[in-house]
Amino acid sequence: MITALQTKKTLLSISVSLSLSALILTTSSPAYSAQQDSARKTPVITGSGGAVATINEHASQSAIDILNRGGNAIDAAVAAAATLGVTDPFSCGIGGGGFMLIYLAKENRFITLDHRETAPAGFRSDAFMRDGKAVAWEEAVNSGMSVGVPGTVRGWDEALTRYGRMSFKQVLAPAIQVAEKGFAVTPIFHHLNQGALEKFARYTSSSALYLHQGKALPVGFHFKNPDLANTYRLIAKAGVNGFYRGPMAHSIVQTVNQPPVKAGVQVVAGNMTSADLQNYEARWRLPVRSTYRGYDLVSMGLPSSGGITVAEALNILENFETKGMSRQQIEHLYIEAARLAFADRNAYLGDPEFVDVPLAGLLDKAYAKQRAAMIASDRAMSREVAAAAGDPYLFQNDVSVTLRPQPKPVQLQEERKHTTHLTVSDKDGNIVAYTYTIEDWGGNGMVVPGYGFLLNNELTDFDFTPPHPNIPEAGKRPRSSIAPFIAMKNGKPAFTIGSPGGSTIITTVLQSIVNYVDMQMPMPQAIAAPRLSERNEPKTQVEPSFMNSAQATGLERKGHSWYIDQSDPEIGAANALVFHADGTVTAVSETQRHGVGSAKVQRKAH
Repeated sequence: MITALQTKKTLLSISVSLSLSALILTTSSPAYSAQQDSARKTPVITGSGGAVATINEHASQSAIDILNRGGNAIDAAVAAAATLGVTDPFSCGIGGGGFMLIYLAKENRFITLDHRETAPAGFRSDAFMRDGKAVAWEEAVNSGMSVGVPGTVRGWDEALTRYGRMSFKQVLAPAIQVAEKGFAVTPIFHHLNQGALEKFARYTSSSALYLHQGKALPVGFHFKNPDLANTYRLIAKAGVNGFYRGPMAHSIVQTVNQPPVKAGVQVVAGNMTSADLQNYEARWRLPVRSTYRGYDLVSMGLPSSGGITVAEALNILENFETKGMSRQQIEHLYIEAARLAFADRNAYLGDPEFVDVPLAGLLDKAYAKQRAAMIASDRAMSREVAAAAGDPYLFQNDVSVTLRPQPKPVQLQEERKHTTHLTVSDKDGNIVAYTYTIEDWGGNGMVVPGYGFLLNNELTDFDFTPPHPNIPEAGKRPRSSIAPFIAMKNGKPAFTIGSPGGSTIITTVLQSIVNYVDMQMPMPQAIAAPRLSERNEPKTQVEPSFMNSAQATGLERKGHSWYIDQSDPEIGAANALVFHADGTVTAVSETQRHGVGSAKVQRKAH
């Protein structure tokens, strides 16, 4: 049984949730505490010029270095992301994809870039079915079949070409240096490495890079990735075609279709072609816009469900006057609103190029009022069955809609949590909120031989069993939960927020906004508070420090009940920026989770 590590942070004067360091204490040596990491990192800082918040010190420094050399927020975001591909390879990298939200200050304009992975052209809708039944999730992940066509390098190229000031060569330089020089394996790196041990042990290339004598690299081990450094050099020299064409592309296809398994190991091969890579396109999409208690909120749209689901939940909450309410009452409303929004998310959302989604109805304030009427102030909704989806088609203002689907409650598709989020601003006021991923811990477990990066298992984000808006189809992008947000107030940036965490991304972002806006917590406290993640399940997932608290006891009287994911008790790893009226900015990262995050500014406030 994993127990909660209780400590106090002078910075926040709050009791903290179970630190991952406590989890590591139970699974590895040497002993480690969160205080050690917090002594090395600054998770909260205020200053001027540019600012950055990531989950890794090297990545945050890469962003600041690029800003100091004249790059803008877009350049710095790519530099930080490339470095995270070295330091946090089990969560992200060029073998995956993501969603980037950009604010261009001079034009007062928002840009959203979708470089989500796609299913290969030969992919079938029954790819994850056997004898009429869905295959086990673990079987699907550990296969070439789970790999979507990677979109990250194409996305970086699009962002830099259109809105950056620097070249690939310039922005990849910090990451190349980190990959070459290496770094000491941290407890969080070791923990994630340990979590993917069984996967990596299947493949020769993965074992060679991430295992030592058959075990996860130990804490303190000096890790280098010269193959990835050379891969970045190739991209710096040849550009986007260095990845999507030529020898590297051939190796990606070969890895997917002929996995580099050890003797005696069998996994299902994929069916990716060189044409799949050559034909991959990123998409510039319209942002999702909503409002909440005086803020204008902007986020990613489909195929990510995150922005829409958060916006719908906030629209539902806006029907309740939370001013003067107790924290317990607000959290009750937050849980119920999330439950209803997830019911709609699970029923309606998918890739907009394949599915007609009632987006206007889902985001309509009148629809939210209808959904809010289902919430009682004194008791939780019944958990005997999942909450039913509503009927947003009535609010579409589309007279052509006569026959509407009547979705039944569906079980939440498993969606692993290991992604990364970063946020950057520059001295000119441009902002990037960026989440990218390879999906599960270590993706599908396959390192592309000779190139030093892991491939994704993003196609397991499809719902395996038809009919459903999110079933697999050739060329389709699986539904995501990624939810980078930028909030505006009176026409000016107010804050950004985003997180990794699979489907818990949605609740982490939603709860952080509720904590900040409704409970008026400072952003560091809003992020650090114990998390509750309601996703229309029989019980609400919570972090260990919430259990047996006065808050938990009070909410239990209303009918709420809880569970902890014992294999991964933390929920999310958020990063944020807060913009102040005097022109300064506060960068905020996790003060406890994920081994403590890293916040930096170009000029520290005095």
